[in-house]
Amino acid sequence: MTALSVDSIDLHYGAAQALRRVSVEAAPARITSVLGRNGVGKSSLLRAIAGVHPVTSGQISIADQALKNAPPYRRARLGLGYVPQGREIFPLLTVKENLMTGYAPLKPSDRSIPETVFTLFPVLKQMLSRRGGDLSGGQQQQLAIGRALVTRPKVLILDEPTEGIQPSIIKDIGRALQFLRDELGMTVLLVEQYLDFCRELSDRIYIMDRGEILHSGPASDLDKAEVKRHLTV
Repeated sequence: MTALSVDSIDLHYGAAQALRRVSVEAAPARITSVLGRNGVGKSSLLRAIAGVHPVTSGQISIADQALKNAPPYRRARLGLGYVPQGREIFPLLTVKENLMTGYAPLKPSDRSIPETVFTLFPVLKQMLSRRGGDLSGGQQQQLAIGRALVTRPKVLILDEPTEGIQPSIIKDIGRALQFLRDELGMTVLLVEQYLDFCRELSDRIYIMDRGEILHSGPASDLDKAEVKRHLTV
């Protein structure tokens, strides 16, 4: 059983086709990365999985349950956590209030902030009363990941979590994702351009270009010349 399956999806923005028969599988308790240059459809793929933008055709499933046209909140209740590109935290809410927005898909009895969030990102506990907009970019990224973890996801999808982040926090995020996979058995699907980050973390990789999957295989394939060719500008 795959934790997340994307089967031959097409996605259009009006007359423009962003994804063409894209298929991706994320195995349980593994980190899967989707790599590619800017503008090749990686973010569109994650938006389709999260239900932010409907697919034109094809199917997306979580734990073999077809999502069809399920809205984002329904996908969250099925165990999908989404960390969007650009973080999209609420700048005027406090850190605690931002984390509490993750309560939305939860039963009242589950509405609490897991201690795991503060174990992985201690700075958030120190800044609970600070406004989200006052945090650095790296701290905001940690907050965005923490907010997704509040929803108790089984599958976590992240859109370029290292973008514009200082190296020390990139390492913190890498360690957090490894912990979620190795200790909590979480499935992670990661869209990235930072090759070293993906090489160190990933179990499997996909390469995208012009809205299509060109390659899939183990992370060790990143060292192959024909794979590198698809990632150079």
